[in-house]
Amino acid sequence: MQDTRRLIGKIALVGGKINLNKATVQFKGVDIMIPKIVKILYATDLSINSAYAFRYALNTAEKHDAQIDMIYVFETQPISGELILVEDTVKKAEQAAKDANIRRIKERLEVIVKKELQDKPAVMDRVSSIQVVAGDPTVEILKKAAELKSDILVIGTHSKGFVEHAFLGSVAQRLLQRIKIPVFIIPIPKKTDIAFNN
Repeated sequence: MQDTRRLIGKIALVGGKINLNKATVQFKGVDIMIPKIVKILYATDLSINSAYAFRYALNTAEKHDAQIDMIYVFETQPISGELILVEDTVKKAEQAAKDANIRRIKERLEVIVKKELQDKPAVMDRVSSIQVVAGDPTVEILKKAAELKSDILVIGTHSKGFVEHAFLGSVAQRLLQRIKIPVFIIPIPKKTDIAFNN
């Protein structure tokens, strides 16, 4: 995939033609296929302005006639040895609380989708699923991208300054090291007109 991106950059520099509608590039008279974007995985952390990145996922979906799957990963902590021995009723109560959190988060995601798409009801059909899962964000996003056969990942990241990994957050960095599909990393502004907490 990196070779394809480098090739596209070189083609642009030497006057090659790029036709995104046909998902091909022409280089020295030869058509080269580039992957067509059909399925987009949009991962969110539900931070206040992270819905801004959702607009990029929507725009990409509209331009490529693609579908969007949304994912939020409810981060879980490893269970210590002492907690493994907790009684069954306590485990059931913990699972019920986790399930309630997942339902609440999914409802928030559904609200933001409806709010963002209220003026574009036809675009609502582009959002094919809203999924909330528990686990390590990097692992779960990678699993979901493979399971859904996503063509690209769209993820927002917050500016933390040069010392703190330049502009990439830790989840984005770990994803970039392991993912096999292109990733669109959208810098999240401090203020925007759309927010997940509205």
